[in-house]
Amino acid sequence: MAPQDTDIRIMDEDGILTMLDWAASEGWNPGEDDAPSYYAADPEGYLGCYLNNQLVSMVSAVKYGEAFGFLGFYICHPEFRKQGLGALIWNAAMRRLEGRTIGLDGVVEEQDNYAKSGFTLAHRNMRYSGLSDVTMPMDQRISIIGKGILPSIIEYDRNYFPAERAAFLERWLEPMNPMRRGVYLVENGSVQGYGVIRAARDGFRIGPMAAETPEGADLIFRALAGSAKGQMINIDLPLPNEQAVKLAERYDLSPVFATARMYKGQDPNLPLDKIYSFASYELG
Repeated sequence: MAPQDTDIRIMDEDGILTMLDWAASEGWNPGEDDAPSYYAADPEGYLGCYLNNQLVSMVSAVKYGEAFGFLGFYICHPEFRKQGLGALIWNAAMRRLEGRTIGLDGVVEEQDNYAKSGFTLAHRNMRYSGLSDVTMPMDQRISIIGKGILPSIIEYDRNYFPAERAAFLERWLEPMNPMRRGVYLVENGSVQGYGVIRAARDGFRIGPMAAETPEGADLIFRALAGSAKGQMINIDLPLPNEQAVKLAERYDLSPVFATARMYKGQDPNLPLDKIYSFASYELG
């Protein structure tokens, strides 16, 4: 039973910064500049539970389009666990996304608890990490993402995410942002893949990253990882994509921890064989 002196509030962009700090404390290694993109995705999608005006638990419940949502940042402060405060914020998130297919990337140990709320396992993900020893390729098929190509990248991304997410990607792929770098691959006049690398609390994270072929994925990966040569890089890949696993291992990245991708509602059946990394475990 949760204490009575609680209320649920929508958290603003500064509140998302607090969410990122809590995520860092949990060892999730968020990006240094994630807050603007997260806020753009859904300004009302970040909830905090307050006990006597003190933030005690949080969750993100981001709406994409009319039929999809994604849960993340489900954290209860260690000092307030086992008091029903996590359940309070969880229920608020579920109410907000009611009627939609809902996705989440949860720690494997909590998989049974998510199942109690109607979530079904779709597949496992794995974070691979290691020092980048990659040299950037000199290949005219690879270009830096700029404003002109953004509409084509957003259209391409629609093949690899359950809903349109233009507002999020416009910030995530923001040109000239020193915290992140996006590249895309063009062959025969059409986009054949893209990826983003961004500064994180510890090193860099690659995601999202999608490509039509393993060879294209390798080229995009080297274009991203090569920009962080000598630094720690992380990539969050779906384990069913064996080519993604081979890519990570080829460049001496090691598995760090697994998550469970689960859905409540219809599984969108994403083409995992062409997804080499997700944008984030918080927003999908």
